[in-house]
Amino acid sequence: MFTKSFIRLPARIRWILSGLLLFLLLLTVYRVFFLFKFKPLDSGIAMDAIFLGIRYDLKFISIWGLFVSTITMIPALDPIRSVKIRAIWNGLQFTVCLLLLLLIIADYFHFDYLRQRLNASVLNYLEDPDISFGMVLESYPVFSVVCGTILVAVLILLYFKKNLSRIVSEPPVVKRAVSAYILWYLILAGMVFGKLGQYNLRWSHAFTLGNDFKANLALNPMQSFFSTLKFRKSTYDINAVKELYPLMTQVLGLEAGKGKPLDFERYQSSDSIVGPSPNIVLVICESFSAYKTGIYGNPLRTTPFFDELTTGGLFFNRCFTPAYGTARGVWAVVTGIPDVETPRTASRNPAAVNQRTMLNEFKGYERMYLIGGNPAWANIQGLLANNIDSLRIFMQYDFDVPKVDVWGVSDKNLFLEANKIFRKKDRPFFAIIQTADNHRPYTIPEEDVGKFDMTPVSKDSVRRYGFESMEQLLAFRYADYCFRTFLEAASRERYFNNTIFAFVGDHGVPGDARAFFPEWWTDQNLTKNHTPLLFYAPGRISPAVNNMVCSQIDVIPTLAGLAGMPVRNFSLGRNLLSGIDSNHQAAFIFDNDMNAYGIITGNHYFRKDIRTGKELLFPLGPDTTTNNGRVNEALHDQLRKLAAGYYESSRYLLLNNRRQ
Repeated sequence: MFTKSFIRLPARIRWILSGLLLFLLLLTVYRVFFLFKFKPLDSGIAMDAIFLGIRYDLKFISIWGLFVSTITMIPALDPIRSVKIRAIWNGLQFTVCLLLLLLIIADYFHFDYLRQRLNASVLNYLEDPDISFGMVLESYPVFSVVCGTILVAVLILLYFKKNLSRIVSEPPVVKRAVSAYILWYLILAGMVFGKLGQYNLRWSHAFTLGNDFKANLALNPMQSFFSTLKFRKSTYDINAVKELYPLMTQVLGLEAGKGKPLDFERYQSSDSIVGPSPNIVLVICESFSAYKTGIYGNPLRTTPFFDELTTGGLFFNRCFTPAYGTARGVWAVVTGIPDVETPRTASRNPAAVNQRTMLNEFKGYERMYLIGGNPAWANIQGLLANNIDSLRIFMQYDFDVPKVDVWGVSDKNLFLEANKIFRKKDRPFFAIIQTADNHRPYTIPEEDVGKFDMTPVSKDSVRRYGFESMEQLLAFRYADYCFRTFLEAASRERYFNNTIFAFVGDHGVPGDARAFFPEWWTDQNLTKNHTPLLFYAPGRISPAVNNMVCSQIDVIPTLAGLAGMPVRNFSLGRNLLSGIDSNHQAAFIFDNDMNAYGIITGNHYFRKDIRTGKELLFPLGPDTTTNNGRVNEALHDQLRKLAAGYYESSRYLLLNNRRQ
């Protein structure tokens, strides 16, 4: 019955429809594969997300269908009537299908790597092609993917050629052709609109499903990529900054009315320290997710040394990075300002790269930055060298040890080389060490195999406790081994007893943390922002666990306080030891992939979608979000203003915190 009805359709509609069905088949097969590859443990099939996803797919393929239907109304461009144009249309259909296939492949690996659907931020990787391509080559079976893509592409091309030849050879249909075309256009237009009602089907409808994975499952590569392309211009709302500035003066302890308008500079005093100024070693730890460490109850023996280290230092267990991504993490640490640039990073923005930093306030200090690879990625080298006075950068080529993968020398050797440099110093130094091995391709150097716990774990336990694979778990254990190797070596040097060591993640990693935190913690992706923060200096810093909500931007102001260094603070970061009012203990979160921002306080997480204006409020502790079943409007308004204050101030400071 269906076959007979299909044959009665005009040949041009049959030709276009058969192409659209192939597109839909590719997207549907990919969505089913995506579901079973990435779905959380113990979750269902999520049919509501699949059906919504099919509607998104129909929306985009119908746009192409309308274009082809309209352009082929011109007789000379109609492949059914014109023999000359058939090869061109076969090539064009094939090209579009191949682009769709490439988008699907890119989307899969993007999600596998970042747990985010393909979006415009992927264009950032094109600005560092050598490093990006090297990481892909070492992390994924590129040759197999290319061969598979070529095979599928050949089959698609043969299909288009044979399909058009078959349809052209069938008898023409003349009856009711006009009615068929009218109905055809109405169906396509309806699928483009996507839903009944005043508004069309938009990307944001995916997030009404109430679950982050369901939302990601429903979206398709085109929807997520093209919806974020337009958010690429840096700007700020000066009126909003002025309106919220009085609130920020309270939060940051600014003197209202002092100096020029919108002045965020203030003097940060500190207790004087007897004896020589302490050295500072700040380790920015790659992908150091809180829920993956043993400190928060992970049973997979991931960080035994770091767990023990926290008992001998000042440990902040509720620290969050303002954004996700290494470049954004380095920016936040160095400048003390959240990177709210989207989808690019602030370090890549020529208008923002000139920034004041508190590192220059450490008078008399030698400043160093050490990385095992090349710091040119994301213009990080430009950011650091341009803004940090007399900075000495040590990179792969400065170390007499072998390169192990795309990220350069191993973290263990990076730490040992750093130790050799530090022990020769005869004046105070502030050194930033940036690790990389806890990152794809998860390389464990041959020389370190067997030197730390490499006991295999069942696949079910690996996933249940937040890891994607045994390789990722081993890389996390290796990071802990590198920390141990470094501090054991440093403890034998004379600089050790006069050094403050600090450890913080550049960011966390999206993943399943339901074994350790409430379910919405995973659903709202706080896993990619939550990281341990430790200040360690035996005999200088009293061991303690601090439950204050704090941020990556607070690290350097706090180090200044611990070092007894009076400084000028230009940032949104604060000294965590300065007695911050409980009402203002908060961490700002910016989700550059979803274009949303929020604020975490002692008991709540407020989140606002910038594009839709939708606001959500989640309890972290005792639930005070409601009052007799009604939303606590006063609390909601307080958090809304606090989140907006950080967001608008960050946008302003990115372009107005230039060095004098």
